[in-house]
Amino acid sequence: MMWLGRWVVCVCLVMVVNGVRVDADDELQPYRTAFHFQPLKNWMNGPMYFNGVYHLFYQYNPYGPLWGNISWGHSISYDLINWFLLQPALTPNQPTYDINGCLSGSTTILNAAKPIILYTGQDLNNTQLQNIAFPKNLSDPLLRHWIKWSGNPILTPINDINPAQFRDPSTAWKGPDGKWRIVIGSEIDGHGTALLYRSTDGINWTRSEKPLHFSSKTGMWECPDFYPVANDGKRGLDTSVQGNNTMHVLKTSYNSREYYVIGNYDAKADRFGVIGNDFTVSSTQLQYDYGRFYASKSFYDNAKQRRVLWGWVNEGDSGSDASFPRSVWLSDTRKQLVQWPVDEIEKLRTKQVNITNRELKGRTLLEIPSITASQVVHLFIYNTCYFVLVLTAHCTNHRITELGFQADVEVSFSLSNLNEADVINSEMVDPQLLCAQKNASVSGSLGPFGLLVLASKNLTERTAVFFRVFKGPNKFLVLMCSDQSKSSIAQEVDKSIYGAFLDLDPHHNIPLRSLIDHSIVESFGGEGLACMTARVYPKLATNEDTKLYVFNNGTQTLSISNLNAWSMNKAKILPLP
Repeated sequence: MMWLGRWVVCVCLVMVVNGVRVDADDELQPYRTAFHFQPLKNWMNGPMYFNGVYHLFYQYNPYGPLWGNISWGHSISYDLINWFLLQPALTPNQPTYDINGCLSGSTTILNAAKPIILYTGQDLNNTQLQNIAFPKNLSDPLLRHWIKWSGNPILTPINDINPAQFRDPSTAWKGPDGKWRIVIGSEIDGHGTALLYRSTDGINWTRSEKPLHFSSKTGMWECPDFYPVANDGKRGLDTSVQGNNTMHVLKTSYNSREYYVIGNYDAKADRFGVIGNDFTVSSTQLQYDYGRFYASKSFYDNAKQRRVLWGWVNEGDSGSDASFPRSVWLSDTRKQLVQWPVDEIEKLRTKQVNITNRELKGRTLLEIPSITASQVVHLFIYNTCYFVLVLTAHCTNHRITELGFQADVEVSFSLSNLNEADVINSEMVDPQLLCAQKNASVSGSLGPFGLLVLASKNLTERTAVFFRVFKGPNKFLVLMCSDQSKSSIAQEVDKSIYGAFLDLDPHHNIPLRSLIDHSIVESFGGEGLACMTARVYPKLATNEDTKLYVFNNGTQTLSISNLNAWSMNKAKILPLP
């Protein structure tokens, strides 16, 4: 999420078909993603599954890529891969509660299968207010038209609530007393707070005397998300499930990061107790993703009994994308979450390369053959239009040429000489700082080893995703890094390095998966124990010469236990016929 003026974007921003200026009929767009959801122009983020259809709601400006006129865009899918763009669900047109923007919010399916939208609006005075909208026609399977309730706003910032720090209502859950609950992000006395509200009908809400949770060590909380996870297995749970075999996750967005805690929720008393470390600003705090990932939102997919997570790949150098949807569940240790791309991604896989039991000596690399860049030219048959002074209009067919690298890579490494690991004297090390100090170019004993993606022919450009193994005071430590420092010869783009420690025993295989989609690299270490999303902008590695390598820049030999790499087809994002 990013600040735009006084406001923050928390629910996707996107363009649909009309109202966006097109500057050229034919655009070369090497950074436009192929299988991550991205609009043709502007920004994007928010989700729901209802009657066999996935709905993605997102904020966007229908009049151009500038802050203002913030509306709720709406797209639908039957597989979380291919999307149809619909008309906006909400537009800012009410002076008393949303004329200055229909901002962030959530969807909830109430009793008798009635979906609602709860959203933050801003009035003429820039006060943040909570509002509700309903489908105009429940018999419409696509829910194309929404109407705002005549009683809006339903919640206003009173008493100790700062009118500029009151936003992002969560998906509602039902307690054992039959009442619905939501949390809203806020800041009370400088402390991040998840304000708790209750309702019998989903429309009339009353604030609880105590918040669901707060922290004295952080500032404003945005985009709170609260949901249950099963103690065992990968199955997801409906947001209203409580019981002895569940734990609860509270996620909040602050400091441009997605932090979460796991704990026990007493549904009768509405008390949430954190197990382990509470919210702080520490780099070791649990995060959904240690890279570019913000303003996330999860939903329960009852068709496949899973919880699905979306995030915003926030980046100022290009248009914003949604992350690829991820399934989320509790790890075997019950200390953290596991995230993994939803299985539907396998529909896009094409050409496959397999490598098994291959030795990789120190300071060597191995090219993964036959996984190359592809070029796709799209001529959109609809018109994109822009208006001048609301008097004249110019419309044109729009063609986009996409040349980029698309791959799904899974690799597993085996180490046989752990006693040779470099020694680290403390387990209380900042992993991101350690990755920056020991980037992919710095050779150690066991590492760096991993993948070089979006690499140019002469390796002038490359993005490295890798591991290092250290011998700590009490145990071995596995460090995962995503290194963009050599990702582009361009000087003006972001080249951050991200890092995290994995709760993983290196006596077993160390697995890595990366989704490479033109300018996005989403990586999952330890089968989803740590996730890192990077946005990169190579200048050389955008054509058919783009390379993909497995590398070992450590001094010790290791083994590639198994590697599978697939070229990927493009997903379809089209206006509804």
